[in-house]
Amino acid sequence: MSEPAASLKGYLIRGLPIIKEGDDIPTLIQSLFEIEDGDVICLASTIVAKSEGRMRHLDDYQPSSHAIEAARDLGKDPRFVQAVFEESSDILIERPFLLTVTHFGHIGVNAGIDQSNVGDEMILLLPIDPCSSAQRLRQALGRDCAVIITDTCGRPFRNGVAGVAVGWSGIAALRDWRGELDIHGRALSITQEAIADEIAAAANLLMGEAGDLTPAVVFRGLKYPRSGDDLFRAKEKDIIRSRLNR
Repeated sequence: MSEPAASLKGYLIRGLPIIKEGDDIPTLIQSLFEIEDGDVICLASTIVAKSEGRMRHLDDYQPSSHAIEAARDLGKDPRFVQAVFEESSDILIERPFLLTVTHFGHIGVNAGIDQSNVGDEMILLLPIDPCSSAQRLRQALGRDCAVIITDTCGRPFRNGVAGVAVGWSGIAALRDWRGELDIHGRALSITQEAIADEIAAAANLLMGEAGDLTPAVVFRGLKYPRSGDDLFRAKEKDIIRSRLNR
């Protein structure tokens, strides 16, 4: 079991240009900041998606009758709704908003499609497979480090959004405390800590939102497990999802 860090430092990587398709993010990062073994590099999903060519024009989508009907009820562009449908493997809630499951297992509003910081009539999709993207980026950095791809997501029963991990490599998404003893000597039987999400949330505090976005953060001094279970709960074990699908 990994011990908590004695001290943890977070560094903003300033000076990144506006990312476009084909840009080499690892090379850009290394030109601005020296990555060390053990670092955790957090990257906003937006820059990863842009580098991978995930920008789309709304005219790329031909709305189905289902999308047109849903768009009418939602007050949204039918082309946008069609994009959400195409980026989703399942629709959990269709009204008053679209809550969907992406093809890689993430659950979020509008399949995580972003309309901010892109041109008119443009949308930005999430990376096709963020964990594969994180692995590719980590290997290109050439260090024994971890990479987390972050996005912001709403939470059930709470207002506001928080940073979450949608992709990761070189780090376990969960720290398993089961079998460890509490302060009274009782063995823990349930606790699994979502450390990738916790790190993503901390990164989001540093990154900022809107026009102040700095889309890359490095954490140094964090001790973290290298292997563990997935963050995305299996459909058959997800009680809330089973109720939504009724």
